[in-house]
This record gives sequence, structure tokens and C-alpha cells, in this order.
Amino acid sequence: IALLTIPSTSVFAEEDEDWKSLKRQSKRMKINETADAALEQLFEDSEKAKELFNRSYGWAVFDNLKLALGFSGGGGNGVATVIKTDQRTNMQMGTAGVGLGLGINKYQVVFLFQDSKTLTTFVENGWQADAGASAVAGKSGAQAKPDFTNGLAIYQLTDKGLMLHADIAGTKYWKNKKLNR
Repeated sequence: IALLTIPSTSVFAEEDEDWKSLKRQSKRMKINETADAALEQLFEDSEKAKELFNRSYGWAVFDNLKLALGFSGGGGNGVATVIKTDQRTNMQMGTAGVGLGLGINKYQVVFLFQDSKTLTTFVENGWQADAGASAVAGKSGAQAKPDFTNGLAIYQLTDKGLMLHADIAGTKYWKNKKLNR
């Protein structure tokens, strides 16, 4: 197990150091580039997600890195955006959990917001996924019409594509005070 732990910790530390070396404006640009690429990937993977996006008031994308060694923890950065105005708010996320697991998982979470109230509440008050939260895949239910649940649709993208019922429980989202100055 020690051999597996060392590379995982090393990769996490390298990502963290790369991020710390960037200036504020460069961090914003990197977050925006990652978010735009995640949206493009989502639209390629799911026509239904694109349909839902076209009915959305806004969106948010978070780039996450999760480390699991019996318990899991991770974090990431993202941006929430009003579609009509392209007004962007930089945000952060953190996640923790307990369970069986070993390794590193890098993924993006895409939120689609049905209306102004849902997006504003997410940005101003943050959001915490509880034990019952899960991301939804646009490929599920080929006959189903894409729709929002409580004003929100959530997708998770990994290097293997769109995840069905991907676990996002134990995750909290909040404004990034340093990048919103």
C-alpha cells in the first residue's frame, strides 16, 4: 500500500504547486478555459444536455481532483455564469467522504440552472450536496425529455465520459473570495 500512496500524494502535490504558481488573472483564465472545454465535451456526449443548456438561465463548471486512501478528500475551482450577460463568478469546492477507495479521480461537474433564483442562491449562499445527491447523465433514458430537478441539472464528466449516477455527496461549493476581487 505504501507504494500506491506515494505516487498519489506526489501527483496531488504537483497539481497544487502548479496552481499556486499562477497569478490571479491566469487562474481565472485557466478556470474559464477548463469550463468552456467541459461544456463542449458535455454537448458532444449528450444532445439532451445541450437541449437543457439552451433552456437554462446559467451554468457552472468545477474541475475537481479527489484523492482516496480509505477516506476521500479533494477540492477544485470553478465558475458560475449567467448565460445572457456572461457574468462570471469564480467559486471553489471541497469534498470529503469515508468508504473503500484508493487512487486519484480527476473530473468536472457541470451544473445547469433553470432560473435566476436557483443560480443566485447557489452563488450567494453556496450549495452542499447531501448523501442523496448524484450527478445525472444525459444518455440515460433515451426516451426521457431532459429536465431540471428543483431548478438544477447536474452532470459529471470523467476521462471515461459522462458518468451515470456519479456520487457528488459530501461536497460543498462557495465563492472564491481571492479570485472575485
